[in-house]
Amino acid sequence: MLPYFQFTQIPLGPITIQVWGLLVATGLLLGTWMSARRAKQQGFDPKLVWDFAFWTFLAAFLGARIFHVLFYDLGHYLANPIDAINPALPGFSVIGGFIGASLTVIYLIRKHKLPFYKFADVAIFGLPFGLAIGRLGCFMIHDHPGVPCVSNPLCIIYPDGIARHDHGLYLSILGAIIAIIFLILGRKPHNPGFFLSLFIIIYSSVRFFLDFYRAIDIRYFHLTPTQWLLIPLVIFGVWMMVKINTAKSNKE
Repeated sequence: MLPYFQFTQIPLGPITIQVWGLLVATGLLLGTWMSARRAKQQGFDPKLVWDFAFWTFLAAFLGARIFHVLFYDLGHYLANPIDAINPALPGFSVIGGFIGASLTVIYLIRKHKLPFYKFADVAIFGLPFGLAIGRLGCFMIHDHPGVPCVSNPLCIIYPDGIARHDHGLYLSILGAIIAIIFLILGRKPHNPGFFLSLFIIIYSSVRFFLDFYRAIDIRYFHLTPTQWLLIPLVIFGVWMMVKINTAKSNKE
């Protein structure tokens, strides 16, 4: 098992850098760079990716906050509405961020009249790289402690002496694994939509089971709000992958 350590701030003279924010920002930059690199390989202008990035990230943060407010702690925010719009306070849901970012990318693709699935593959290509780095920030500050565990070598021995799963560590590893899969499969051509559907299937199915290890999330009928949303996402991803493979078979 892994020992507990916490790395929250980097003091630089009069300036204090928050480790979580630094790693999330680094993840966003890395993810955008990987998507821009992929765009060039696929015949798109990489500048499009960087142009889309600002609005996509803004929508992601707004979506992450709105989803958390509505489904994770609505009672608190109804009693303290100012907290809902205070970006300094914790409370962001990655799945809400995905929704906000996805809606924005869909709008921008259609606005610029780009081939939808081909460019969607470019946009999603950098996401697992960003998740691998950004989720390290969650791990460093341990803001997602899990339920107690017994023999998992990746469990963290918390200061109270209890070994627990750490959601941030698991999701960082998941992002890294998907990133490696993308790098390997990205060497060969695939039908448009392949990487989009593959990401949805892998991330959604694994994340669904990982959420059972979360310790403090609100649950509706034994499932977290994120898990309820992941169920139709997995179905959609499988449907898309079948559609892509069917189209490929018809061409052959």
